[in-house]
Amino acid sequence: NVSDTNVFDCGVYCFFIKVVSKQNVKSAGFGGAPISVPENKQTVDEFFPKHYFNIFASDRLPLNRYPGEARIDGCLTKVYPQKLPTATVIIVFHNEAWSTLLRTLHSIIDTSPKTLLKEIILVDDMSTKVYLRRQLEDYVSKLECSVRILRQGHRLGLIQARLLGVSQAKGDVIVFLDSHIECNEGWLEPLLARIVEDRSRVVAPIIDVIDVNDFRVMHATPDIWGGFDWKISFRWNAVPLREMLRINYDRTEPLRTPTIAGGIFAIDKQFFKIMGEYDNEMKIWGAENLEISFRMWMCGGSLEIIPCSRIAHIFRALSPYVLMGAKDKVVQHNTARAVNVWLDEWKDFYYTLYPSAKLKVKPGCVKSRLAIREKFKCRSFRWYLENIYPESLIPRIYRYLGQVEHIKTGLCLDSYGVTNVRTAGIHTRQCFWDSIGIHPLMYQQTFMFTKDDRLIYDEFCLTFNPSQNSLLLETCAEINALQKWTYIEEKRRLQHTLSGLCLDLVQINSEQKFNVTNCLEDSHTQKWYFRNNFPWKLRS
Repeated sequence: NVSDTNVFDCGVYCFFIKVVSKQNVKSAGFGGAPISVPENKQTVDEFFPKHYFNIFASDRLPLNRYPGEARIDGCLTKVYPQKLPTATVIIVFHNEAWSTLLRTLHSIIDTSPKTLLKEIILVDDMSTKVYLRRQLEDYVSKLECSVRILRQGHRLGLIQARLLGVSQAKGDVIVFLDSHIECNEGWLEPLLARIVEDRSRVVAPIIDVIDVNDFRVMHATPDIWGGFDWKISFRWNAVPLREMLRINYDRTEPLRTPTIAGGIFAIDKQFFKIMGEYDNEMKIWGAENLEISFRMWMCGGSLEIIPCSRIAHIFRALSPYVLMGAKDKVVQHNTARAVNVWLDEWKDFYYTLYPSAKLKVKPGCVKSRLAIREKFKCRSFRWYLENIYPESLIPRIYRYLGQVEHIKTGLCLDSYGVTNVRTAGIHTRQCFWDSIGIHPLMYQQTFMFTKDDRLIYDEFCLTFNPSQNSLLLETCAEINALQKWTYIEEKRRLQHTLSGLCLDLVQINSEQKFNVTNCLEDSHTQKWYFRNNFPWKLRS
């Protein structure tokens, strides 16, 4: 089985994956089309965890597959300055599949003007695959671009490995890319054009999706940008109305995004160094993108998503690689460092909501990062929330924050810790905070009732749809009447504003069930109490 060989040591099969004419519409996957894999599904499933994508599909694609045109028409007529800075592309890899790594290289070289692409630096983060040694060196030596491979004798992790690449970079601009991407034609010029206008801009493309199963290219909507949730984890959110009005609904105009995804972005090399590069005490990967997002906005830079630059990326549900330490602890360590430096009074909100982040993680000294704040007279996190990300749902303007108790049963609303989905159920459970409000799972029962009448858990709003008689936690929308509630405090009544119906909790066959029904003056099952007991208050 050839893919058997590819997964483990690749061998001579590395050279059987072909480069084809870009105009060959009959070539596999042309235009971003899916790949049909005839092999036994059991075999495909068996090898899937090696990379957490279908290696058989990848190996059937040409190394220079044409991924299609994702840009809108307005982008195709844009004219960029003739004199643009040069770029060093830095790619960190660890045991990357041969076909995806080489397709990444061919894609970059084929779609980048030779005068702008100074070099590609591959940082091998201690790969163990034989094909990533001499065979890779031989292959890249024949490419039409300077490709250097940097190696270390121990695992560095993404952050440290990128810093190694930066230390060797010769280009004016650093472009960080992942090792399993495909570039759209014309991806580089729009990024460089924004930076040459203002070197304090950190710019990112729209990131399209390469399906992990059949490698089809799916075009992402241009109407999303980066945010974060209560766990200070990156999230994609809908672009708000105020930003659409700022760009006059012109989908070719850069979006001023609150945060960026960490895998793919460009930054002026000297500006990156002056502003403190990455926090080199962070481990592996995770939260480094939020740290740099907060730092850039608060210290005089800006972040943009450039719609006329498109790069397709394989988003894997899981990482196939062994991290240096448990993944959750690594991410918590990095997040804690970012929180300790940039979140000001919301630092205590984070640690109160997730006490394990304080009890189990030792983020280390952050004096050198705080010195950056002092050196550049950086603005406050409150300024960031008010001016850059007023749509953030992190508690800022609210009426109540804490548990929501059903008075008759003594049960509390519970989210069951839902995250990273669009909709989820709402539940009740025993109110399990102790007398001082500390519990490892207290975040599951922390709800915020806002001044604009939404009942929120993290990025989810309690949503009632009368036509479907459905009560769910759904991703909060900027404008959605189904997510509006009225709390009548003297009656302890939670009333859905649009329908006029009341939230009820009734027992059916020994189970407590929600019902949104006609409001009854003497109903004990319709009485709710906002405890407002979260042990953190925002200073006015």
